[in-house]
Parts: sequence; C-alpha cells; structure tokens
Amino acid sequence: MTGRDDEMGLAGARVLDADEVEGVLSGTFYTPLADGKRPVRSTDEAKEKPTHYKVICISMYTKDLDRLDKLVDELKSRGLTKASRSSLIRAALDQVDLDKVPRGI
Repeated sequence: MTGRDDEMGLAGARVLDADEVEGVLSGTFYTPLADGKRPVRSTDEAKEKPTHYKVICISMYTKDLDRLDKLVDELKSRGLTKASRSSLIRAALDQVDLDKVPRGI
C-alpha cells in the first residue's frame, strides 16, 4: 500500500460513521433468508422509508472536517460514546444565534 493509498483509506474511514454504515448494511446485505440467500426487495415489498430524518450530502472544507472530528473525539473521551458528526452538528444548530452569523457566508 502506498502512502497515498493509506491516506485515502484513513480519509474514507473518517467520512463514514461506523454505526450508521453497520445499520444500513445489517438491514440490507447481512440479513439472510432461511435458505441462506440474500433477500431481494421488490418495489411492492419495500420497507417504508423513515420520515423523521433524511440522509444528505454536504461539502465541507477538510480543515473544518478535521476540527469536527477532533470535537467528536473530545466528546467521546468525555464519556459521550454516541457522539458523531451529525449529533454534534445538530447540537450546534440548537445553539446558533442568527444575529451573530457573519454577513459574508
């Protein structure tokens, strides 16, 4: 593995939250039927999608992601084991003061 491959692997690991990935995979790919085959979803039998959240994709600068990851690590070291990027962003949204947001964003 080259240095660049190693960097890319670490970057990918930081992007994907292990609990979220496991939840998706366990519900779709790792649930074998009684005969050992993987279930096939048809549109008629598809599970209802959750309505209380949506998976989104946003762009962030790498320095901001590094800061976010350090903050999540700090929360985890303080005993908040379920801390994640999304939970920290939700907490920040609860505390934002729109009057203090810079005009040039």
